[in-house]
Amino acid sequence: MASIEYVDVRRGMVIIGEDKNLYQCLDRDLNTPGNWRAILQLKLRNLKTGSITLNRVRPQDKVEVAFLDKRPFTYSYKEGSDYIFMDNETYEQMPMPAEIIGDQMKYLKENDVVQLTMYEGKPIDVELPATVELKVIETEPALKGATAAAQYKPATLETGLKITVPPFIQAGEVLQIDTRTGEYLGRAKQ
Repeated sequence: MASIEYVDVRRGMVIIGEDKNLYQCLDRDLNTPGNWRAILQLKLRNLKTGSITLNRVRPQDKVEVAFLDKRPFTYSYKEGSDYIFMDNETYEQMPMPAEIIGDQMKYLKENDVVQLTMYEGKPIDVELPATVELKVIETEPALKGATAAAQYKPATLETGLKITVPPFIQAGEVLQIDTRTGEYLGRAKQ
């Protein structure tokens, strides 16, 4: 593990805190008032708990940088409270606890490829593709004559995700969904 000074920590970097937990830098603010010493304020997210804290540190103090490995994995199936992913290179199966994935599973179906972030051989984060294609399972029929204003209706997708869609969308259609916002983007290209 490499040691760097806090002043070299940039947004997006993952560091190892004094409590040996992993923290991702969300924001940094270096303040150098007049004759005083510089103060660096870091906004850090604990990768284990998801909590966000503000840390005030001296810029010249040392911190350990975590080396993370990102690799493509394919979602295979659910077993108990774990989701099983398969490494695309070694075909090794990797269980991932539901607490780490959270609501992101609503965008995944079997055989979807995602990027898993690994630290010391253990998965710590899932990176979804920007858009996914999901099939509409259930939606209300369009109301005739309701075209004066933009009318949206609820729809349930194949993974259980509930979104709002335009009135012309019917059950059975495949849609593009933005995984960052959970919004409908359009019909999938066939």
